[in-house]
Amino acid sequence: MTLKLGMVGGGQGAFIGGVHRMAARLDGRWELVAGALSSDPARAAASAADLGIAPDRSYSDFAQMALAEAARPDGIAAVAIVTPNHLHAKVATAFLRAGIAVICDKPMTATLPEAEELAALAAETSVPFVLTQTYTGYPMVREARRMIAEGAIGAVRHVQVEYLQDWLAGPVEQSGQKQAVWRTDPGLSGEGGCIADIGTHAVNLATFVSGLGVQAVLADLTAFEPGRRLDDNAAVLLRFDGGAKGMIWASQIAPGTKNALRFRIAGERGGLAWDQEDPDLLEFTPLGDTTRLLRRGDGLTQTPSRIPSGHPEGYLEAFATLYADAADLIEGKGLASTRALATAEDGLAGMRFIRACVRSNGAGGMWTAA
Repeated sequence: MTLKLGMVGGGQGAFIGGVHRMAARLDGRWELVAGALSSDPARAAASAADLGIAPDRSYSDFAQMALAEAARPDGIAAVAIVTPNHLHAKVATAFLRAGIAVICDKPMTATLPEAEELAALAAETSVPFVLTQTYTGYPMVREARRMIAEGAIGAVRHVQVEYLQDWLAGPVEQSGQKQAVWRTDPGLSGEGGCIADIGTHAVNLATFVSGLGVQAVLADLTAFEPGRRLDDNAAVLLRFDGGAKGMIWASQIAPGTKNALRFRIAGERGGLAWDQEDPDLLEFTPLGDTTRLLRRGDGLTQTPSRIPSGHPEGYLEAFATLYADAADLIEGKGLASTRALATAEDGLAGMRFIRACVRSNGAGGMWTAA
């Protein structure tokens, strides 16, 4: 069955909205039929027309959209929220209260109090809430998670995650570049810059794969670009449940990097390493043995994927996996893969991580509970 999807944000000129739409279409599980695609009514209407959305399902206001779609017999099953961070809580609240499932881009909200209220509402309503932590959709990330859960490397001792970009290595926001403008504005992004934008991906990957929660952080956040109001570089030490330790380097001012996300995990009996820019390979080293390169679909791995080995699965496919899992969740299929989806509780954990890092940095670098 094809589920009907709505979207808030993601109109003409937006980046992540297009990614969500392509991902939703990939497996034939979703059809985009409604949207409040821009806060500008003219742009919203033009964006809807470009996407083939009927005029009567193009809305100028997300609250109106939530009420109207909930009242329709052919209303949407879920809404994708692809706005800047400061609108996530308001939009998600409107749709949860209307009984419509939410698929929200990360971070979940702009502030921790908003996240607490939203997580409580999701629990109260029992309406599905999915946070699009994209990198958890890669087959070999899920394979690493499975291997650790089954004891392949023994107890986890250390988790290292790097997420490096260079697109903010200059006063990009001063040129009016849309993505840079809102990501460097505390009023639109929240209290974290780089630590919220990509640091939340890094910490989510660390906890997802290791199966461990973060207890405390010690953070050094820096805005290297003169006049920038939010951090563009973050170095964070981590303490995990069970005594494991970790480190995150997240940066958007590292020349020569584009989307260099990678992890290395050391266990008592072996180690694992993965690189998002070569996503079909997982490096597995049993202690005292030679390193093995596990390739997606090579018969040695157990995590399913959609195409044969040698045909690379990348970013859009990982995103599509989340949309397919969300469809399974909404349809009540109860597949094991849906348990890998990030929920409102995971989103709340991400917001607590941002707050802890900001407070740790503000205190001159001290251990702060997450």
